Amino acid sequence: MKLAGKKALVTGAARGIGRGCALELARAGADVAINDRTATPEAEATIAEIQALGRQAYLIPGDVFERPGCEAVTAQALAALGQIDLFVSNPAFSRRGSFLEYDPDLFERVLKGTLFGGFHMSQLVARHMVARGGGGKIVFISSVHAKIPFARSVAYNAAKIGLTHMARTIATELLPHRINVNVIEPGWIDTPGEHLTFGSEAIAQAAATLPWGRLGLPEEIGRAAVFLCSADADYITGTELVVDGGLCLRGAGGAAATEQPK
Repeated sequence: MKLAGKKALVTGAARGIGRGCALELARAGADVAINDRTATPEAEATIAEIQALGRQAYLIPGDVFERPGCEAVTAQALAALGQIDLFVSNPAFSRRGSFLEYDPDLFERVLKGTLFGGFHMSQLVARHMVARGGGGKIVFISSVHAKIPFARSVAYNAAKIGLTHMARTIATELLPHRINVNVIEPGWIDTPGEHLTFGSEAIAQAAATLPWGRLGLPEEIGRAAVFLCSADADYITGTELVVDGGLCLRGAGGAAATEQPK
């Protein structure tokens, strides 16, 4: 119960990585407000799971891709929780496509959802933390796309590296307030969105080719968020924690990586 008594807000928390973060924060003792665009059955199910863990849970519907929506979500979360000690920023929108044919409006939409939403929410929450005093923890969910220029992902790659560097800047400016700001960069995680994009059969085939022999799990990202939100990480700020099962290292070992011990 490293987070006992803490109040957390997680955006994009109805399913996938956001849901994994919300549940793990609750398991560690935090009361959690979860945000999703609307009050979907998935969001309601996540609330029920948090409550089953004995924690308080609040559903805060709202569009965090727009500034007015972010303002409304922050205000509602504060009304429900009383304060925000921990904030996990997980809004994202991604569509793949060839660079030469990529729609300019779609490019802007991806940046708006992934990068702009992170800015608006973190600024509003940080203002509350500064005014309240006593520090706080902000965690951005970025991606190994910030490190690896995957083809057909020009907008998402740009948004994620922008998010990572933005977080470093925010961490720098919040140093005087002892607010820790860090980034988690997940690898390929087993989420409903990935199955929708690639298909379950293709994912099952690809999983065996990954360094760890499988995709990551949302709860594994959630446990990393718990660490960064806990007192164990009080001396860590402005950094990135890669949680990818070695995906960023794939191919780095060359032939030696496949040699078996004798």
